[in-house]
Amino acid sequence: MTEMTVLNGVAIEELLTIPMAVEAVEQAYLEKSKGDAALWPMVFHEFDPGHADLDIKSGDLGGLGFYGLKVVSWFGANPGKGLPALYGTSLLFDLATGAPRALLNAGPITDFRTGAAGAIGAKYLARPDAETLLMAGTGALAPYLIAATLYLLPQIKTVYVTNPHHPECSAAACEAITPQVEKLLSGCGGHAAIAAAPDLEKAVRHSDVILTATPAREPFIKAEWVQPGTHISCVGADMSGKQEVDSALFASAKVFGDDTAQCLSVGECEVPYKAGVFSGHICEIGGVISGAEAGRTDASDITIFDSTGIALQDIATAAALLQAAQETGKGQTVTL
Repeated sequence: MTEMTVLNGVAIEELLTIPMAVEAVEQAYLEKSKGDAALWPMVFHEFDPGHADLDIKSGDLGGLGFYGLKVVSWFGANPGKGLPALYGTSLLFDLATGAPRALLNAGPITDFRTGAAGAIGAKYLARPDAETLLMAGTGALAPYLIAATLYLLPQIKTVYVTNPHHPECSAAACEAITPQVEKLLSGCGGHAAIAAAPDLEKAVRHSDVILTATPAREPFIKAEWVQPGTHISCVGADMSGKQEVDSALFASAKVFGDDTAQCLSVGECEVPYKAGVFSGHICEIGGVISGAEAGRTDASDITIFDSTGIALQDIATAAALLQAAQETGKGQTVTL
């Protein structure tokens, strides 16, 4: 018989921290860069187009000895039934034997690892003297992106928060996001003044680092607003047709990503690449972390990190959670 650890959302939120997520995601990128990891083909299925679908991301991390998958299901009618519209479930398996090791609520894992990913892009690609951060997007991911970036870039002094599609809502969103950021950073450092920025153009022009996390299908970061030396981590584009940043910016920027094929097919790079504005040359962030690839080479470089979200991030974070659960006795152990 096989024992498997089950971790619900409450247990994961008790165990998972920003530093844990950052370490796990960096390790995933490095494993991929070294050839010790693999992404498997994505699965997307629509039960009822526009109303119910699922996607499956999977892969293996040889260095950690695990393979795994994450299933995200969306059923738009669920809220009317008193149920969440979105369910995320992760499974972790022993790479040597195929034995199942963990079943996890993927919701909080996705929040933490996505925040870590955007911040890691800023860590390796932003100017060392960057002091101003713009968070464009006020959804559930915003606190995690801000917190992880402040943890990795402690020199940041000011954070602007803007809702690019409803700027009049920026102040209320900022008020809600600020205590969440403070909670996430409790015990791990990182602090900055956080303020609403209802004027998007002004905020872009005055920011050294920009994080975008929206479901936009029309770019709202205009190329002429972005100043030399700016870094942008794009998180929102995760399926074909989504776009947050002006295609024209890709003609001159240095472009980095988490997985080249995914960036060109469903990421922020997709639209400018298919339009012929962008050559499609992407340096993967794992190579920058390992030192095999150059990142920023000049203070005036505009850098873009296309963070599409890859299964390896979820697997590495799940593996870290499994270890923490075993050390602390949290979660439930079931025998199969």
